[in-house]
Amino acid sequence: MTPTVFLSILSIHLIAAMSPGPSFVVSVRTAASEGFRPAFGLAVAFGAGAVIWAIAAMSGLSVLFEIFPRAYMIFKIAGGLFLIWIGLKTLRHARDPLPDATTLASPRSLANAVRLGLMTQLSNPKPAIFFGAVFAGLIPPETSLGVKALLLFFVFFDETLWYVIVARVFSRQKARQAYGRAKLWTDRALGGMIAIFGLRIAST
Repeated sequence: MTPTVFLSILSIHLIAAMSPGPSFVVSVRTAASEGFRPAFGLAVAFGAGAVIWAIAAMSGLSVLFEIFPRAYMIFKIAGGLFLIWIGLKTLRHARDPLPDATTLASPRSLANAVRLGLMTQLSNPKPAIFFGAVFAGLIPPETSLGVKALLLFFVFFDETLWYVIVARVFSRQKARQAYGRAKLWTDRALGGMIAIFGLRIAST
């Protein structure tokens, strides 16, 4: 694999990671409502989830989904229902007041945030298809295990770094204050977006 191809894969993945999706919406809401630490846990989990999907693609999961479309459909429905559940939960708690920043001690534990991040990332099977398409087209069959491991490291780095930036930006005091002033309608919008993402994943 040439350096140009290697950098091309990482660039394509970074663009995909930065594109709005359920992980981005969950990250923004968590950072603004709960602070940086839980959102940082999400970021690490999103990176780990991307690596899991990348390994699955390398192992032929995307091909398996193409051979057994019913398995892919079941996976999509289950993942979509999970995202719809998160969206409805956000809508249900939209009226809950935002904890004051001075008393905020991490409403969600780091372990809980990591679990939520992994479940959110793994609930969408489309990254397996994305990685499968990219890897099949750009990674030669003779690529060494070391190069693949390095590629997986940078997939984790790209995904995690992007969501750490999102966590930092939206957990700042001004962002939290703006979120607090518009929490009801912001949560309704974000919850609706998550639910719509889930519906689209389950139905497409």
